Amino acid sequence: MAKTPVTFTLNDAEAALFVDPGAALVDVLRRGAGDLTPKQGCAQGTCGACTVLIDGVPHLSCLTLAETVQGRHVETTSGLAGGPDLHPLQKAFIEGFAAQCGFCTSGMLMAAKSLLDQTPDPTRDQVIEAISGNLCRCTGYEPIVDAILTAAAEMQGRPAQQGVR
Repeated sequence: MAKTPVTFTLNDAEAALFVDPGAALVDVLRRGAGDLTPKQGCAQGTCGACTVLIDGVPHLSCLTLAETVQGRHVETTSGLAGGPDLHPLQKAFIEGFAAQCGFCTSGMLMAAKSLLDQTPDPTRDQVIEAISGNLCRCTGYEPIVDAILTAAAEMQGRPAQQGVR
């Protein structure tokens, strides 16, 4: 089968790749574009480790056909930091010990970024709902939820109330 040309924006840079028909976006990002931040977890859409944003909306890249991102904007965790400065979510995850093994972290960060882009001052329940498609097997969810709320507070210019339930 012939490969299909696909051009899209990846973290604010143009990407032009030839993809195999039916190729999963996670594989194209990792092997074709060299972006290793989306993780290949379950390959069934149940763990969320491969979550990326497509035009600002979270998508499981293991279930997304690469050719469907033609002309679209794809964001991964590698696009969060602005040069040497970490995104507030990344800082909050580090400072709040919201990652242990780190396998789920990129998916959690992208789900959280989408939430904060749409809802800058979310409630705890909104955070829980936003990350509900992402599995974490070692950290537990409380430090992750707290980190997202901390980042939201920082981005709103107010003091964080980490640990408040």
